[in-house]
Amino acid sequence: MARKRKELPILENIIITDVAAEGKALARIDDMVVFVPYVVPGDVVDLKIVKKKHHYCEAVAVNFHKYSAMRTEPFCPHFGVCGGCKWQCLPYEEQIKYKQQQVLDNLIRIGKVELCGILPILGSQKTKEYRNKLEFGFSNKRWLTPEEIASGNDYVQPGAVGFHTTGSFDKILPIEQCRLMDDINNRIRNAIRDYGFLHHLTFHDQREHCGLLRNMMIRNSNTGELMLLMQFCITNSHEQKQAEDLMDYLSEAFPEITSLLYVNNQKFNDTIGDLNVVTYKGNDYIYLCMENLKFKVGPKSFYQTNTDQAYELYKVTRDFAGLTGAELVYDLYTGTGTIANFVAGQARKVIGIEYVPEAIEDAKINSQINGIDNTLFFAGDMKDILNEDFITTHGQPDVIITDPPRAGMHKDVINTILFAAPRRIVYVSCNPATQARDLAMLDEKYKVTGVRPVDMFPHTQHVENVVVLEKRV
Repeated sequence: MARKRKELPILENIIITDVAAEGKALARIDDMVVFVPYVVPGDVVDLKIVKKKHHYCEAVAVNFHKYSAMRTEPFCPHFGVCGGCKWQCLPYEEQIKYKQQQVLDNLIRIGKVELCGILPILGSQKTKEYRNKLEFGFSNKRWLTPEEIASGNDYVQPGAVGFHTTGSFDKILPIEQCRLMDDINNRIRNAIRDYGFLHHLTFHDQREHCGLLRNMMIRNSNTGELMLLMQFCITNSHEQKQAEDLMDYLSEAFPEITSLLYVNNQKFNDTIGDLNVVTYKGNDYIYLCMENLKFKVGPKSFYQTNTDQAYELYKVTRDFAGLTGAELVYDLYTGTGTIANFVAGQARKVIGIEYVPEAIEDAKINSQINGIDNTLFFAGDMKDILNEDFITTHGQPDVIITDPPRAGMHKDVINTILFAAPRRIVYVSCNPATQARDLAMLDEKYKVTGVRPVDMFPHTQHVENVVVLEKRV
């Protein structure tokens, strides 16, 4: 017999006091810290505990006694369920204040390094429709809201297209309107959903690994180009015909699509790096522009998803690098060479290193189409390529720019940077916590002389941060 789960208590008239990590806010009850989503400091609420640990617990607000004067009206109809933009109820000017503090708290608490030259965060001019890329999943299991479940009604679930909800890998929350991208994303997504219902197409089953409609990715560009990549799970000739009919429909219904692509993915995950992409109409790429440069972006390419704010991020990076035209620059984790090509005009030579071979090929192409001839790119694992022999062969860098993934830099990479002994290091990070950890390992030989957070993702807890370090004398 299953043990009955203990019902956790309701806490009444609790004042929310601060903003916490992961897009949550917090309250303090005696010695207990309580983390709560979708509330803001100043709200007075009743809380239902959903998880309890020794020194903290997690809760949800079940009743509001008083709304904070700080609170603002969320603009998304899916707010509170989708979970993608948890800070919509917090005014943007308050969001960036908390992000600035989050960065400094991480650098001080984790890095324990002396900080100089702290600049105010660069907020995003656009707080809606700022993304150039969105992905939506298809599922034959639609997420039901607590209200729908409580009603006891039998809901027909022919399928859903939208976002995965937190804690559920096989259910999709249907999205009718997403304001993170131009409205084209809503028109295309909803048209595919309606076409699927009308023509009885199967929506993917994550557990059984079957169902034609699996995933879709939309990319737009400041050049006016538009890419749509459909991800199908095609197992027979009938499904192949269904997929092609849908692609024909999309080609006719949305002539603004300049790159119409699809993949057949029968794997157990949605990654497409090892799959063949079929160009059904138009080009297999789009261009994005930055200053006097243009960058070729394919379906597998990485490019910062906030186009306008990426430009601000790279300008901070270039300014921190302090280039005069005489420097040898190493650009670590170069991706498609965006930063390498962006700073190449002010450097003697730029060497980029990246793990993904396809990204390196894009980086080389991006140099060619922009007439840049002072870049050199290498593909491979950073900790394996960047070693003492590499530096001996290619020269000691004057400046190292590093933009690692969220996990930060491998210890071997940090040791090689210390061996290379550049005059200056510019560290771009999407995770100030791992950045702080890495700064602590560099602190013996390098001093932080500049810090500038850059907000790339309004209404979320995520923030980029750029730090410049100078070699200690």
